[in-house]
Amino acid sequence: MKSYISYLCYHLPERTLTNIELKETFPKWNVDEMYQSTGVFSRHIAESNQTPSDLAFIAAENLLNENSIDRTKIDFILFVTQSNDYITPTTACILQKRLCLPVTAGAIDLNQGCTGFIYGLSIADGLIKAGTASNILLLTAETSSKYIHKKDKSCRFLFGDGSSAAIISDTPGKLGMKIGKFILGTDGKGYQNIIIKYGAARHAISEASTEEIKDEYGNIRTESNFFMNGNSVFLFSINVVPKLVTQILEKSGLKLNDIDLFVFHQANKIILDTIRKKLCIPEEKLIIDIEHTGNTVSSSVPIVLKNVLSKYSFLKGNRIMLVAFGVGYSWGATIITAE
Repeated sequence: MKSYISYLCYHLPERTLTNIELKETFPKWNVDEMYQSTGVFSRHIAESNQTPSDLAFIAAENLLNENSIDRTKIDFILFVTQSNDYITPTTACILQKRLCLPVTAGAIDLNQGCTGFIYGLSIADGLIKAGTASNILLLTAETSSKYIHKKDKSCRFLFGDGSSAAIISDTPGKLGMKIGKFILGTDGKGYQNIIIKYGAARHAISEASTEEIKDEYGNIRTESNFFMNGNSVFLFSINVVPKLVTQILEKSGLKLNDIDLFVFHQANKIILDTIRKKLCIPEEKLIIDIEHTGNTVSSSVPIVLKNVLSKYSFLKGNRIMLVAFGVGYSWGATIITAE
């Protein structure tokens, strides 16, 4: 049994926030230096009343309508987000209703960040190969901007909002990208390095959790805001990802030169450049496509993949390596092949 990425699209909110606008908020901040290190010039920002499921809904509607996909054939919904509409029920259930998908479809949420698309692919691949489902709607969406403190300039420069929708199927469909084997990994020792500490079951929102804290770089946030320890995440990324690439190549029986393009999670430009140099990947083969989106968390891999599939012509047998890493810590990789 084979599984494929059969259809793919993404959606970005209309509103954008440029570095020039951020410079007005942080006049002493070296915007040019930030651009050189992150590679981000602008990012899309969701409206105040938009949730990740709203963005995912738009991406899914576009995917289904533009490709004339029969909704009655969808038999599973996987929604990857760290920002569910409610504590309960599962947001995928709400999307099933909004998208008018069959009640015979399974539906679950995956609370997974930057690695979410790879994890979603692996679960979809397993559902297909187990005979549980044939056409899975895999959705990713995040609105990081809502959780970043307005005075946390390091995170505001880096992250953007966005969503993606894909059909993972047992037939090739429009794209015909066959899904290969997976390597997945987790190291919970790093869980505090990318975190929103307050607001869930472990720590309820309290008066203390809304007190502002200034770090050594002048960023201001509260314990209820998004936090990322950039130095620790950088070290994690440049240590784990090269090993991950080697492992997925060995598991797939391939060499680095057998891969035509590398689509990695768009963490930031300096991380991607460092990993590329460590692995000796030719510059033209590792895609850096972050300038006008920022780091869109679980949507970054499918957004770049869609752009790559639209821009390049792939012949039968061409391979793309997909790699993601981040919150958790977690990581994952697979190789897709054109058929």
